[in-house]
Amino acid sequence: MRAQAKRIATRRPLYARELERGLETFFAPRRTACPWCASCHLSVHLRTRDHVQGKPGTFVVEGCLDCGHLFQNPRLSEEGLRFYYRDCYEGLGEATMARLGSSPLAKRLYRSRARALVQLTRPSQWLDVGTGHGHFCTEARKTHPATAFHGLDRGEGVELALLNGRVAEAHQGSFTDLATPLAGRYDVVSMFHYLEHTTAPRQELQAAHTVLRPGGHLLIEVPDPQSSAAKMLGKWWGPWLQPQHLHLIPLDNLCQSLAQEGFTVVATDRRRPHVPTDLTSAAANILTAVLPSGDAPWLPRRPGPLSRWSRALALAAAAPVLLLLFGLDALLAPFARRTRLSNAYRVIARRD
Repeated sequence: MRAQAKRIATRRPLYARELERGLETFFAPRRTACPWCASCHLSVHLRTRDHVQGKPGTFVVEGCLDCGHLFQNPRLSEEGLRFYYRDCYEGLGEATMARLGSSPLAKRLYRSRARALVQLTRPSQWLDVGTGHGHFCTEARKTHPATAFHGLDRGEGVELALLNGRVAEAHQGSFTDLATPLAGRYDVVSMFHYLEHTTAPRQELQAAHTVLRPGGHLLIEVPDPQSSAAKMLGKWWGPWLQPQHLHLIPLDNLCQSLAQEGFTVVATDRRRPHVPTDLTSAAANILTAVLPSGDAPWLPRRPGPLSRWSRALALAAAAPVLLLLFGLDALLAPFARRTRLSNAYRVIARRD
């Protein structure tokens, strides 16, 4: 605990300097038209906060009344993306992400994703875009033992994936920037809960078309903004994940855009991609909203002893409830997958 407190303290001056400039520097100008169809008929869908890290700011998700696309507006600027991603997947958050990435639930999802292409192709080379620490590639290799898995990510996690043998080749940087050097190399490109994080999803689809060989397959999974769970749970629904999720794309919109970019959609699935954590994540979001803040480098100072103790006691009291909800999520998963409660969807498209 002391080592973690020291790491937090060393980061505090950096965050303080950034916050001194004001939160407005973290946002681009507000859009007046839908980024998907260019319609000007927009409405506010929800306002929420950062429930995962607790960083300051209020985030607005707007919806297009014509095509149904949902997007963060105003969107994070490049500076804002760096601020809100820092210490989430790497740095202070690296150990937590590693535990989640190797959990039994994550492994079951990885196996489902890997099996999705078994009847369609036997890939020689597979590029996993947004691979993080490469845990999917490790699990997918069991289903596709003859496939060379490569990882691509903006963060340093992809280099750790290479170091730990999870990927055979690592590419660090923007997918759209790296697409031309990688042109025509891959039989499969996968994007698992990646597209919603990007500033320009259609450019990501174009990049996938570039790096795929003719007849290659693109495998996408994203949160389903049309899920009934999103309506029932409101701003507490986990997949809103503000401020990281910049775009939440209805299934029909994504399929239409894939066709425009030179793909043929060969399969869609709203059942198997469901992640059974809706009740648990909603409760965790509510809990973080009402509890005293834990120590974090974006706070001006470390919380006092009373605040720390009250938080620890509340978390201990809430733990059995969260475990119960986690079990309930698992119990309800078969029902959710057969209804519109499913919170994610999958698209498989072939490069023409």
